[in-house]
Amino acid sequence: MALIEVTDLYKSFGDVRAVDGVSFAVEEGTIFGFLGPNGAGKTTTIRILVTLSKQTSGSAFVAGVDVSSDPHGVRSRVGYAAQATGIDGDLTGYENVVLQGRLHGMSKREASEEAVRILEVISLSDVQERRAGTYSGGMARRLDLAQALIHRPSVLFLDEPTTGLDPQNRHAMWQYLKELNDGGMTIFLTTQYMEEADELADDLAIIDQGKIVVEGSPGELKRGVGGDSVTLTLRPGSGPDDVASVAGALESLVGADRVKTIDNAVVAHLVDGSSRIAEIVRAVDATGVPIGRLELAEPSLDQVFLKHTGSRLRVEEVKPASRLSRKRRRT
Repeated sequence: MALIEVTDLYKSFGDVRAVDGVSFAVEEGTIFGFLGPNGAGKTTTIRILVTLSKQTSGSAFVAGVDVSSDPHGVRSRVGYAAQATGIDGDLTGYENVVLQGRLHGMSKREASEEAVRILEVISLSDVQERRAGTYSGGMARRLDLAQALIHRPSVLFLDEPTTGLDPQNRHAMWQYLKELNDGGMTIFLTTQYMEEADELADDLAIIDQGKIVVEGSPGELKRGVGGDSVTLTLRPGSGPDDVASVAGALESLVGADRVKTIDNAVVAHLVDGSSRIAEIVRAVDATGVPIGRLELAEPSLDQVFLKHTGSRLRVEEVKPASRLSRKRRRT
């Protein structure tokens, strides 16, 4: 069952078309990755789905509810954590989460009990009485996630939730999201990190310049690149003729694709390359050229992105908001 259905979605800002005919579906109980560089249309799409922006045309349904005709119904069913954390630095962690629960219509008792539970799940119970303005970047991200979860939504929307986090906090966030998904929650995740999408997503779509250029499971998309990457590095002192001989040997193999030379190395893509190591070695031995190193790598999502967009995805780190900027202004 599709919990999110988007059909022919457009969004224009004047003469700029930020979302250009996007269609996709997200199955219940899955993690859906939405990849693309800054400005590709990721955030605009997610803002339409959580009813913070209205589409120019097309349709979108979340948990069976039309985002245009019943925005209140959508908001009651979704949780949303934006790129910038939406916490109040003057309130404690506990108070921030309770406030969000109350804004979702929960009773004071219900919001309090659920806040205690979710802060325990998100490993913030030991600091829940501290002012949120004193939290580290990773703690602030987790508190923002707790706010999005307080009303037990059917779908959780996360807009680049780990941008700006160090590797340790990033992997910790991945673990939290896996546990939520294992509990049955559907998660829509936008990200610039190929590793993140590969680690978390059951299905994904790559968007570039407002259009979806390819979609499928990470495994399917990587297999579509055209095989494993084989890199043969020649020993020091080898010349151009040696490099050419090795390149020719690889080109002679059945299924070899995109053979190219880079300095003193030759790179090729081979279907089922991991099972053909002996064949590769025999072909190269026949040239008499000594090889210093052979490396084999499975296709990556970065290669998928490169194939379908013509460029590599450049991640732009966003620094967490300063404590001062997270504070509530006093009058």
